[in-house]
Amino acid sequence: MCGRYAQFTSPGDIAEIFGATLDIADLGPRFNAAPMQWLPVIRQRPSGERVVQTLRWGLLPSWAKDETIANRLINARAETLAEKPSFRSALRKRRCIVPADGFYEWAKRPDGKQPYYIHASDGSILAFAGLWERWTQPDDGEIIDSFTIVTTAANDRMRELHDRMPVILAPDATARWLDPASEPNALSDLLGPCPDARLALHPVTRAVGNVRNEGAELIAAISGENTRTH
Repeated sequence: MCGRYAQFTSPGDIAEIFGATLDIADLGPRFNAAPMQWLPVIRQRPSGERVVQTLRWGLLPSWAKDETIANRLINARAETLAEKPSFRSALRKRRCIVPADGFYEWAKRPDGKQPYYIHASDGSILAFAGLWERWTQPDDGEIIDSFTIVTTAANDRMRELHDRMPVILAPDATARWLDPASEPNALSDLLGPCPDARLALHPVTRAVGNVRNEGAELIAAISGENTRTH
């Protein structure tokens, strides 16, 4: 599961990195991005143009009667995307990239759960595989575009913390993931765990567990814990 991440690279830099057009104002850095927040996502228009826009985290399928389901759809298991009614239509037609500088997972400890920050070992931005949907409020016609993060089985490094992790696309895989002409059954090779060497991790303050806390101090390594979980 991925329930919290950091996204502090500016939207302008995100657009440059992913070859996209910027269609949002600068939201400011997010060191504790959480479900139901509006966050930068990269989509591809029918023309082929990539665009950076803000979507709300927590998928709202077009058929949903109300917004309550979104909290339960912050992640989508790669293994069952094509089967689940909540995801199969988006898998065919509405794939996106969720840019992240890193993400958090919690390790169980005798004195409680210890959060770890996981990021690219070379400091580059990560490209999570995502799906998006458009939902219309029945009462007033308000349109909400929302997204979910696709997850897969954890690699060896991540397994020390959790049995799941986000699908992190390789740089040469982003075009195929975004391309609406890509058939879902031809994308399965993109949906496995990334290599262990691509990620680094370290323990961070437990303050990240409160969604109201923000700031660069949340991703800083703390003493008293090894940088690995064993």
